[in-house]
Amino acid sequence: MMLSTEKIADRLVPKALMGRFRPFFAGFDAVLSGHGEKAVAGRIALFAFSVRVISAVIAFFSQVVLARWMGSAEYGVFVFVLVASVIVGGLCCLGFQTAVIRFAPEYRVRQQLDLLRGLLVTSRRFALASSSIVSLLGLAALWLFRDGVPDYYLLPLVIGIFCLPVMALGEVLDGTSRAHALAGLALLPTFIVRPLLIIAYMALAVNVAGFEAHAVTAVACLVAATWTTTLGQLFLVRRTTNLRTGPGPRRIIFGTWMAMALPIFLVEGFFNLLTNVDILMVGHFLPPSDVAVYYASVKTLALVHFVYFAVKASAAQRFSHYHHAGEPQEFELFVRETIRWTFWPSLAMAVVILVGGELLLGLFGPEFGAGYPLLFILMIGVLARAAVGPAESVLTMSGEQKACAAVYFTTILLNIGLNVMLIPLYGLYGAAVATALAMIYEAATLALVAYRRLGLKMFILAGPTLPRSRPLEEIG
Repeated sequence: MMLSTEKIADRLVPKALMGRFRPFFAGFDAVLSGHGEKAVAGRIALFAFSVRVISAVIAFFSQVVLARWMGSAEYGVFVFVLVASVIVGGLCCLGFQTAVIRFAPEYRVRQQLDLLRGLLVTSRRFALASSSIVSLLGLAALWLFRDGVPDYYLLPLVIGIFCLPVMALGEVLDGTSRAHALAGLALLPTFIVRPLLIIAYMALAVNVAGFEAHAVTAVACLVAATWTTTLGQLFLVRRTTNLRTGPGPRRIIFGTWMAMALPIFLVEGFFNLLTNVDILMVGHFLPPSDVAVYYASVKTLALVHFVYFAVKASAAQRFSHYHHAGEPQEFELFVRETIRWTFWPSLAMAVVILVGGELLLGLFGPEFGAGYPLLFILMIGVLARAAVGPAESVLTMSGEQKACAAVYFTTILLNIGLNVMLIPLYGLYGAAVATALAMIYEAATLALVAYRRLGLKMFILAGPTLPRSRPLEEIG
C-alpha cells in the first residue's frame, strides 16, 4: 500500500496551515499513484527533477575537485575546452536530436512504426557522420591556424575534438530517450555517470598512472568518460527501443526530417550559444584564471538552473503529444503547470544560493570568492527565464521552430554585442551584465511570440488564456 503524503501531513502540519496546503499534498499523491497521462507526465517530471538535483550537486562538487586538483589557470583551460566541446557536439547533430522528440510521439500515435524505425536509425548515423566531418575540419583548422591559438589551449583543443562524435551521438540518444519517456536513459548517463567517470579517470591518471594534474590530463579524461558513457547508453537505448518498435521495415523521409531539423538546429544552436557564449567570450578577452572564476560562478548558478532543464527535459514530448493529438485545453493546462514547476522551485533555490554563494565558491579555492557578486547579476537572468517556463520547447514542439530560431538569433547577437562592449571595460562584471540582459530579452520575446502565435500566456503571473476562436492545431 502506497503511503499518502496527505495523511502524513494531517498528523504533522498544523490544521491552520493544512487547509491551505492540502491541495498540494493531494496533487502530489495523485501524481505518485495515478494512472492517467497527466500522472505519468508528473512522475517523469518528478524523476527528472530529482535526477537534476543530484546531477547539479555532483557536477558542482566534481568541478570543485577538478579546480582544487589543477588550480585556477589549468582549470580555466579545461572548462574552456569542455564548453567548446559541448557546444560544437550539440551543433553537429543539426537539430536531429530534437527532431526525434518532435516526430517520434507523432509516429507512435499514428502507429507509423516503419517511419519510427527509420527515424531512430537515421538520426544516429547522421549524428556520427556529421560530427566526424566537423572533427576532421576542426583538426585541419587547428593545424592551419595554430600560430593564432595560445599554446595553453592548442593541445587540449586537439584532444577535445575526439569528443565530438560521441558528444553528438549522446545528444541524439538523449533525444530518443526523451521521445520514448525514458527519463532515466535520457538523464542518468549525461548528468550522473559522465561527471563521476571524469573524476574517476582523473584520479586514476594522477594517483595511479602518475600524470600531472594539468588541463591536458583532464581533457583526456573527459574524452575517455564521454566515450564510455555514450557507448553504454547506445547499447541500452537500442535494446529498449527495438523492443518497443519490434522488427520490421524502415521508411526514411530524410528531406522531411531535415526540413524540420534545420530550424530546430538554429533554435538549439542559438540556445546553447546563449547559455555558454559568455564563457567563450571571457576566454577570448581574459586569462584562463578569470575563465575559471566565471565558470565557477556559472556552475554555482546551475544549482538553480537545473529546475528549468529538468522540466524542459520531461515535458517536451508531452507538448508534442497534446499539440498533435488535437487537445488544446490539455495542452494549455500542461503548459501553465510547467511554468509553475519551473519558477517557484527556481525562486526558492535562488534564495538559498545567494545566501550561501560565498561559501560555495570558496570550495573551489580562495581566489574563486571574487565571483560572488556575479551571482546576484546572473540570477536576475536565470529567474527571468524561469518565469516563462520552457517556452522554446512549447514553440518548437508546436511547429513554431522558425519563430523560435529568430528569437534566439537576435538574442545571441545581442549577447555577443554586449559582451564585446562590456568585457573589455568591466571584465567579469561586464560579462555577467551582458548575459543577464540577454536572458531577460530572450524570456520576454519568447513569451510574446508564444502569445501571438499560439495564444498562450507564458508568464508565471498571467491568468488563463481567453477561449480561442479556432483550434490550436490550426494556429500551429
